[in-house]
Parts: sequence; structure tokens; C-alpha cells
Amino acid sequence: MIKILILYFSRSGTTAEMANHIARGVESVDGAEAILRTVPDISAVCEKTAESIPANGAIYATLDDLKACDGLALGSPTHFGNMAAPLKYFIDGTTELWFSGALSGKPAGVFTSTGSMHGGQESTLLSMMLPLLHQGMLIVGLPSTEHALRETTSGGTPYGPSHVATDHAGLSDHEKTLCKALGARLAKTALCLKQF
Repeated sequence: MIKILILYFSRSGTTAEMANHIARGVESVDGAEAILRTVPDISAVCEKTAESIPANGAIYATLDDLKACDGLALGSPTHFGNMAAPLKYFIDGTTELWFSGALSGKPAGVFTSTGSMHGGQESTLLSMMLPLLHQGMLIVGLPSTEHALRETTSGGTPYGPSHVATDHAGLSDHEKTLCKALGARLAKTALCLKQF
């Protein structure tokens, strides 16, 4: 059984919803299990402490979750064309994994939610790939063979699933499909890599 870690930060719940659809895609593949994890919010004023288990939603991620995974989907809302500070703070604490090579050779993908069509979704996805590349991970995107990518009028990019939060509507059918496609692609890739 391979494990795909879906690690995300979500403030309004949209990125969490995307994570759940990615998990469905992972678990549509025989022999694959989705592990959902989040990170606590941070404070701009002082070190913020959080309960070890959040009141609702996924539990907080640890470095052991990253070590144990066979693949990773990393998700964040877009904040000025970049990932949210809480996720970046967690990623910045993964130096020991870089030294040990614990993530090297594992597949990874990224996803985001933006507040507007031009909110910086593609730059966010690209910036989220950078630490994954430094960790030696193999980046998995969405190919043009995904019909929803060619048909969407809302979110979705070759770099990974995205959501455009206009009119406060939920995820579009295309956005859901692309989330599931990324999950399945990560799981299939991890299974193939596990054979080597």
C-alpha cells in the first residue's frame, strides 16, 4: 500500500475541499491511500502555539508524515501570488529532510485556490514547486490529455489544480475533476516508482 500525503493550509475551507477531492483521486487507485494533513496558523506578532490536534478537519502534519509518504500533494490559498505563510513556515522547517534525502525521488504535485481570476494562481503553484525541487522530488502536473483542463472556464492549470473563488460558488465540476486527476496521477506514479 502506498501513501500519498495531501498537505495543505486552508483558511476559508476551499483549499481543504480541494484536498478532499485529491484524496478521492488517490483512493480511486488500487493500492493507494490518501493521508490528509494541515498546518496550524501562525502569528505575525509573536510565536503562536496551537493544540496538537485541531478542533476540526485534518490533523497537523509532522516531519514523520513527510518521511513516511510515497508521494505528496501540497496545497495553499494564494496570498499575493505565493503560498500562505503558515505552509511556508512548515516547509521552511524541513531542512533535516533535505539533509537526509528523505523526499528525494518521490512524486509531488501542487494545488491552490485564488480569490480572483488574476489572483496569482500560476505563480503560487510555481513557487510551491521550488522547495519540492530542492528536496529532490519529481514534479507531477496535469497534462493536456485531461479534458477538463482544456474545457475549464474557471480554475485549472498544467502546473496543478486551482480554484477561482468568484461569486462565492463552490468548486466547479472541472475543478473537482482536475483535483481527482492529480490525486490519481500521483498515486499511479508512486506505484510505478515503488517497483524500482
